[in-house]
Amino acid sequence: MRIRVAAAAVVSGAVVLSALALPVVAQAAERPSVAAGLTSLAAKAVQPRDSSGSTKFSHAVINGGKDIVLGTTGTKSVTVTYTATNASGIALTEAFLWQGTDSSTEDGITGGLGTDDDPACTETATQGTYTCKAVFNIHPATDMKDNGVAGTWKLFLGAWDLYANASYNDDVATASIKKASTLTADATPEPVKKGKTITVTGKLARANWSTGKYAGYVSQPVKLQFRKKSSSTYTTLKTIKTNSTGVLKTTTKATVDGYYRYVFAGTATTAAATAPGDFVDVR
Repeated sequence: MRIRVAAAAVVSGAVVLSALALPVVAQAAERPSVAAGLTSLAAKAVQPRDSSGSTKFSHAVINGGKDIVLGTTGTKSVTVTYTATNASGIALTEAFLWQGTDSSTEDGITGGLGTDDDPACTETATQGTYTCKAVFNIHPATDMKDNGVAGTWKLFLGAWDLYANASYNDDVATASIKKASTLTADATPEPVKKGKTITVTGKLARANWSTGKYAGYVSQPVKLQFRKKSSSTYTTLKTIKTNSTGVLKTTTKATVDGYYRYVFAGTATTAAATAPGDFVDVR
């Protein structure tokens, strides 16, 4: 069951719950009231951080607590673990990642992602308590068409107990989905005479999900760092900003053999990056 950013409007609280109702209806056809009950529940407004039902969700961890960093190609598998508790037992859970301000309205949703398969849940030694795992296979080329969806995403969880009663919580946990970035550094001339000036150039670029390519990241602060050949520690020499195409260029005095690199701290929408150190031989 996949819901893509390109069709984010369908992730509204009502539609999500209607979608989640389908497998329950199929599994509990002998309970004709199930579909009607879930349709009625889905029709209710769901405000951010609201929850409904007797199943409680806790201990949710998205991607091991780390940012979800996406380039422009390939597939990123993101694991979400959580605990679901219901004294009446749990028959099924579902998980979605969504972005927006209000899961009950189409206008309040800016992005949504679903899992290919239902989450796997196992009852623990404590009756009614289940540990669950959901896997989101995210394809940047098709799932992340809008660059504006980088940032904070929320975890929406739904569940049914053994009597087909539905529960949900639209803000169980949050995670950052960020654009991957690249950074280079090149120090010249090499070798250089002691005390002479060297020029360190480079470029900071980040994934553009709309074009499927990497593009220069403009006006971003980047640190120039240096470490002596005999040391394992880098020291910041200065901070400069990328130009209108993401290019970096600055000068510094060369005094001893060592490595020069650029370091980008990252932003709320773009992952951090560190350029490989470029060695300069001082003679």
